Amino acid sequence: MKLLMKGFIAVVLLMSMAFFANGTPVDTYEFKSPENQKRALSLAHSLRCPQCQNQNLVDSNSPVAQDLRLEVYEMVDDGKSDSEIVEFMTSRYGEFVLYKPRMEAKTYALWLGPIGLLLFGGLIGFIFIRKQRIAESNTTSLTPEDQQELDRLLKRNTK
Repeated sequence: MKLLMKGFIAVVLLMSMAFFANGTPVDTYEFKSPENQKRALSLAHSLRCPQCQNQNLVDSNSPVAQDLRLEVYEMVDDGKSDSEIVEFMTSRYGEFVLYKPRMEAKTYALWLGPIGLLLFGGLIGFIFIRKQRIAESNTTSLTPEDQQELDRLLKRNTK
């Protein structure tokens, strides 16, 4: 039991050391103001790492992301606007670095595609349900002769 407890404590210590050792350049970069730091972090969160492809600049540990983070931080401290920084990044790495692509002619399918698919699915569902209801109403309405025949058959089966 003591050995198990010591192992558990060792694992917890190692995990906590790994947590605290996982620093980012934000820890070592001194911003001119806390507002600049918040703005730079927000921008770095909104830009995708060109190497990792599925992480933003803050979450990525790649050397490319570290360099780009530092570049974003320096541009923010130099007084560049968010749009200037985003324009610099997209001119260098393309629209891919944006997590939220701009609304342009080439991205209409990306922005409007889900709405179109939802409307198309709703239309298909509406047509399917309508056909089902029409088919049900056609099968449940019996002519008077058919109703008499049904009543006769039911009476014969209950006897």
